[in-house]
Amino acid sequence: MSNDSLHEVDPQIHQAILDETRRENSTLELIASENHVSEAVLEALGSVLTNKYAEGYPRRRYYGGCEWVDRAEELAIERARQIFGAEHANVQPHSGAQANMAAYLSVLKPGDTILGMNLSHGGHLTHGHPLNFSGFLFKVVPYGVRKDTEQIDYDELAELARRERPRMIIMGASAYPRTIDFERASAIARSCDAYLLADMAHIAGLVAAGLHPSPVPHCDFVTTTTHKTLRGPRGGLILCKERHAKAINRSVFPGIQGGPLMHVIAAKAVAFKEAQQPAFKRYQQRIIDNARTLAETLAAAGLRLVSGGTDNHLMLVDVTREGLTGKEAEKRLERTGITVNKNTIPFDNNPPMVASGIRIGTPAVTSRGMDVSEMREIGSLIVETLHSAQEEPALNSIRERVLNLCNRFPLYAPRITSMESQRPAAHD
Repeated sequence: MSNDSLHEVDPQIHQAILDETRRENSTLELIASENHVSEAVLEALGSVLTNKYAEGYPRRRYYGGCEWVDRAEELAIERARQIFGAEHANVQPHSGAQANMAAYLSVLKPGDTILGMNLSHGGHLTHGHPLNFSGFLFKVVPYGVRKDTEQIDYDELAELARRERPRMIIMGASAYPRTIDFERASAIARSCDAYLLADMAHIAGLVAAGLHPSPVPHCDFVTTTTHKTLRGPRGGLILCKERHAKAINRSVFPGIQGGPLMHVIAAKAVAFKEAQQPAFKRYQQRIIDNARTLAETLAAAGLRLVSGGTDNHLMLVDVTREGLTGKEAEKRLERTGITVNKNTIPFDNNPPMVASGIRIGTPAVTSRGMDVSEMREIGSLIVETLHSAQEEPALNSIRERVLNLCNRFPLYAPRITSMESQRPAAHD
């Protein structure tokens, strides 16, 4: 076996990693679904646990030699249950999408009716988009937000539930800046004898810290990613009532997955331990405070925020008043080192790949140590960029200010230094 380092074995991949590390260090990551994990999480992800096949569950594997991966998975399960107060946890889903698929298939049959949030109103692909498995496996009835408030129309949801008699109601969103009323949704689900599933992928960190109402007491199933606000590795998690435990486990394996990714499960366990520390709640509160300050800064400069503001970690900005599409705004901001994503807004007239808005979130910049004063600075940089009319001198000036801000809050600096020293001469 070769013991050569990555830069010797594959200088092109080494360079791609180095360049991405440099990009993350020198830009403001404001995509609401992205974050920067700790060095400890990165260490677990790069561990020898990637070598181990472990089909099945702890103490019930189809392979030998699973003593220590069993321990890692048991720690991840127990910590997830403790954090969220859940009766059962399955930490094996490779992604949030697969967590949703497994949860659906544990109790639904193809053709069953589900209610899911309209993607253009803030929902997610796996909540019933016609090009997604959820859309072609199930009969999907979408609900959305009120036009006047741009917040979830619970009255419409209740009426749809009464009329359609769905087998499952899905709550949760990928671009919704307001608090979700899981208790009210539970009452609606009970009224039509439907299962209730909450996809809390975006707000899981806030829920873990007690800063957003938890869906766990009110739902049959709760799914989430383990990255985003939870600040763990990319992956999925399912929480459920004990009565659904066997069905969920069977749905994940052998239902939709084979061998679990044990290095990722170990990294999930590390992130869950970090989430149990007092500092994590303070971090989540800073995410919310930063989002609120950034939203207020943008609104004060005349930008229109969908629903008028934010209760959580993200905001949606309607850029049509600036004479831009979401696609144009995303590209212009990227030129100055500010990374956001184009996003549809409720009742959008533009297609998703063009969109009328941009989605902005604060988890990643908060992970770097930035606070409300930096959010005011970032807000000003965003406004100036959107109003720059693509003038090169103005954009270059903004880029320099972004870089100066990033340099005040270095990210993975020791790792960059270490990797720089290993750069192949051909790339110097």
